[in-house]
Amino acid sequence: MNDPTPPKSVNLQAELAKERNRAAAERTLMAWIRTSLALISFGFGIDSIVSAIRSLKVAETLNPIRFSQILGLAFVGLGTYAMIVAAIEHRQELKHIQRQVNYCYTPRRSLALTVAIALVGIGIYAFVSILIKAFEQVFAGS
Repeated sequence: MNDPTPPKSVNLQAELAKERNRAAAERTLMAWIRTSLALISFGFGIDSIVSAIRSLKVAETLNPIRFSQILGLAFVGLGTYAMIVAAIEHRQELKHIQRQVNYCYTPRRSLALTVAIALVGIGIYAFVSILIKAFEQVFAGS
């Protein structure tokens, strides 16, 4: 009943190549999950630290740091976006590998480049916000 011999039309090299590609897709998804969790954790960390400072009444003597909440939300949002897009791309890659026709490379937009550009934007926002606050403190003290 269970015949262990594969069908005659199966190309063993092609099937092994598909398995290697599937394993590579799994590793890529896991890397994106780790990256996304780090971004989300960093965003929560920023918000938690600022909330702790405000609860200690230290914030009454300092200007409130409003941009930190936006910065924290940006990291959480970027991490969530990266997680969703990585899962979608992973599913598409598995469907692409499982097709019975010849496997051909199809170029697509890079998720890593998209996340890198978003991180540059968040970094520029944080840098400018900190710079403006520093100038306000310097000129307020004069």
